[in-house]
Amino acid sequence: MPVLSSWLTEPLWGQFDALLPERPQFHPDHPLGCHRRRISDRVVFDKLLQLLRFGCSYEAIADTTCSATTIRTRRDEWIRLGVFAEVKRIGLESYDRIVGLVLDQIAVDGAITKAPGGGEVAGCSPVDRGKQGLKRSGMTHGYGSPLGRVLAGANRHDSPLLAPTLDRLDDLGPMPDDITVHLDAGYDSDTTRALLSERGLHGRIARKGEKAPIQASQRWHVERTHAWQNAFHRLARCYERRRTVIDAFFDLADTIITVRSMIRRAWTTHRWKSRPQHRP
Repeated sequence: MPVLSSWLTEPLWGQFDALLPERPQFHPDHPLGCHRRRISDRVVFDKLLQLLRFGCSYEAIADTTCSATTIRTRRDEWIRLGVFAEVKRIGLESYDRIVGLVLDQIAVDGAITKAPGGGEVAGCSPVDRGKQGLKRSGMTHGYGSPLGRVLAGANRHDSPLLAPTLDRLDDLGPMPDDITVHLDAGYDSDTTRALLSERGLHGRIARKGEKAPIQASQRWHVERTHAWQNAFHRLARCYERRRTVIDAFFDLADTIITVRSMIRRAWTTHRWKSRPQHRP
């Protein structure tokens, strides 16, 4: 059974493949010219999707078509080339061109997940008896597509991560003049309000001690996006230790979320050859 539907996998792979450099089928330096064939990039890409979705080990996902070492080696090669970050950027640009990013409404919030293996961005989790955990400070636009994130240990408070999270807006190019940032009560402080004022942003912050339904503002979009990301078990229970690898898996998951949302929203307004027969 495929990890993702073909209407989602094929456009993802098409763009991903376009960013990869050409490689010979056989290594040109081999003295006999008959070294083993290079494992297809498509096979490794499918393995990475399985790793992301199921959260299993590299050894568990490896088989006769591709070894665990090949998956790790190709993954690191693509990270050095910046392919994961680039495909995410292209996904957001495509969404903005076809559907439109709602950049005048921004939501930011943190989420804590497990990190049993520790690593560069792990810390003692205050909600899991001091076990190793990972916090991500995520940012979404008005409909919920992920715009960026900051990774930190689970023992970090959300408020100090707000500034580096908002810095991710610089990667999106020109922004609207009037931007509202929706935050929960964990950001309710004069420091946060001063930070937003310095950046020319309006803040809609829930008050501490006052009950307010999450639907009262646009903050629920980022909560939904955290749930979408946690559906990828590689992110919900992260065994990776290096920040660059964790970021690569997050970029791949964010691209899937963005493209899936774009196809769903464009299904009623656009027509294309591989368009699903039913709204996904």
